[in-house]
Amino acid sequence: MNRARWILVLVILAAIASYFFLDLGRFLSFERLQDARGDIVAARDAAPILFSAGYFLIYVVVTALSLPGAAIMTLAGGAVFGLGWGLLLVSFASSIGATLAFLVARFLARDAVQKRYRQRLAAINKGVEREGAFYLFTLRLVPVFPFFLINIVMALTPMKTWTFYWVSQLGMLAGTAVYVNAGTQIGQLEGLGGILSPGLIGSFVLLGIFPLLAKKIIDAVKARRVYRNYSKPKHFDRNLIVIGGGSAGLVSAYIAAAVKAEVTLVEKGKMGGDCLNTGCVPSKSLIRTARLLTDARRSAELGVRQLQADFHFPDAMDRVQRVIKAIEPHDSVERYTDLGVDVVQGEARLVDPWTVDITRHDGQRQRLTARHIILATGAEPALPPIPGLDQVEALTSDNLWELRELPKRLVVLGGGPIGCEMAQTFQRLGSQVTQVEMGPRLMPREDVEFGEMVATRFAEEGMDLRLQTQAKEIVVSDGQPELLVENADGSEARIAFDRILVAVGRAARLKGYGLEELGITANKTIEVDDYLRTSVPNIFAVGDVAGPYQFTHTAAHMAWFATVNALFGSFKKFRVDYSVIPWATFTDPEVARVGLSETEAAEQGHDFEVTTYGIDDLDRAIADSDAYGQVKVVTLKGSDKILGVTIAGPHAGDLIAEYVLAMKHGIGLNKILGTIHIYPTLSEANKFAAGQWKQAHKPEKLLEWVGRFHRWMRG
Repeated sequence: MNRARWILVLVILAAIASYFFLDLGRFLSFERLQDARGDIVAARDAAPILFSAGYFLIYVVVTALSLPGAAIMTLAGGAVFGLGWGLLLVSFASSIGATLAFLVARFLARDAVQKRYRQRLAAINKGVEREGAFYLFTLRLVPVFPFFLINIVMALTPMKTWTFYWVSQLGMLAGTAVYVNAGTQIGQLEGLGGILSPGLIGSFVLLGIFPLLAKKIIDAVKARRVYRNYSKPKHFDRNLIVIGGGSAGLVSAYIAAAVKAEVTLVEKGKMGGDCLNTGCVPSKSLIRTARLLTDARRSAELGVRQLQADFHFPDAMDRVQRVIKAIEPHDSVERYTDLGVDVVQGEARLVDPWTVDITRHDGQRQRLTARHIILATGAEPALPPIPGLDQVEALTSDNLWELRELPKRLVVLGGGPIGCEMAQTFQRLGSQVTQVEMGPRLMPREDVEFGEMVATRFAEEGMDLRLQTQAKEIVVSDGQPELLVENADGSEARIAFDRILVAVGRAARLKGYGLEELGITANKTIEVDDYLRTSVPNIFAVGDVAGPYQFTHTAAHMAWFATVNALFGSFKKFRVDYSVIPWATFTDPEVARVGLSETEAAEQGHDFEVTTYGIDDLDRAIADSDAYGQVKVVTLKGSDKILGVTIAGPHAGDLIAEYVLAMKHGIGLNKILGTIHIYPTLSEANKFAAGQWKQAHKPEKLLEWVGRFHRWMRG
């Protein structure tokens, strides 16, 4: 706490102490007001303007310091000034005083509270930014909530000061009027209980509930506007229609069938979506083959002088297809039909908010209605507007798996997860890879050292890495394609290649589903609310088409929320939770993360500490000749609470799971340190990282006394 805060705290404490030490509260009692009313009125008549100003100032101070007596002051306003002038004075004095209390609490505590509880407060902050005025107005209408407590709590949120003031001015007006009016009848009152009778409190509670009911009415009106040009069916063919048979769609359909809802799943391509057919499964299959070849090349490190590998690229690509075929039954039409899902293979298009037209692969047309619809249409590789790209058959994660001839020279555009994984894989398979990234480092979502760690390994394996390099144009001369690039210093260069792989990101599939005709709001992805509803409330969107994370496991996570909200939202809705989302990039070294990176923690203003453990010190990693990498844990300063973890090294994607569990259930590093890990395993790296944190936080003073105790015991 800085000097200004200490001074303010001392001033406030002195003022409050004076109030109680001098027993100023005796002047703010109901009996005192009744007895002295005549004298007070006489003083008012003698100097009305000065008296009004003094009363106004005292009221502001009492409210600002949250002192007892505001109710008596309000009664006095009516008793001394009458309903009109009294209401005017009290209304502004109470709002100004409340705002001063708000500002003081904000100055003293908001930054510290927000830093310490940032993750827990994230949802509250978001709600206040979106609808804070509405909720404050509701609280102000209900006098059962202490107003001084509302002042303090709201001060700790992002609510703007002006918003707090004008909402308080309006929200407290009804209650203020009741008290001021009661003050005009002070001689007939026997105490404060006569003002706020149970009936009157009940009326205020109903008044407070009214804005909530009003919000429901507003939502209904908005929905009516959305649906006004459509005729809602009286009966529905299905409870739910799911468009898209990838991870998000499959999980949505599965959950709906499991709770006995009638559900139809429509998929125009292959069941399993991108992950099974063109993404996670084929890429990891090929990565495994490339890793085997690398192990063969480094066999001498493992005590084998020479290990030959008879490698043929078409065989490796055939294995990729065999792996896909082996996993296909998990996502097959037959399996989901057995689970109770009506699976239709064809193209779906929204006709209205409840109706879907389906063109089956055999040409037949089908029209189905459903009370709710889930869009899980996924994403596809984005192609940058590079002149000349259409002159070559560019590879993407969609068509890469059709290759049967290994490119001798491969250019990879993009330094994100897909680009890095495939660049290293093809380098290891035997291509000469040039990776072009316009940014200053690989894997820009991660902390700098992890991108550098991967870049170092790429260079060691012979890859030509071009950072801060902009792809400008593709030119073809005498049948030889070349990529024209601009370097960081403004110079240009040409990179000859046989094939080019574009891996610069993925774009949501938005076209061809009737979204525009229904007015479903989309900007790169479909916009959804916290419940995953689109701008048409009975239509939901999940997975890559909605974001914000384009991961298979996140798509499945979103699917649960969307399906439950669609089927049971009239009883209970659940806000989607993105608080603990892990991911991994399957390069060598693997890089996995959950929660905040160090960079993000700094950007968000956390008061944090960083603990690192080098996997090169781990016994199992040394035994495997894989002694490289790092565990990096970000914690709140002075606490073992985990804000985020990044792991680089062998099997990082598996090792991160312990930290995902810990963050999800509020487990700190102390408990990880106290958990037995099998020796020798890679998982010990997590325990040793916790040990590093503990070593930095050992109680030196206590240990000094413990040392003295042991010396005393030795005699």
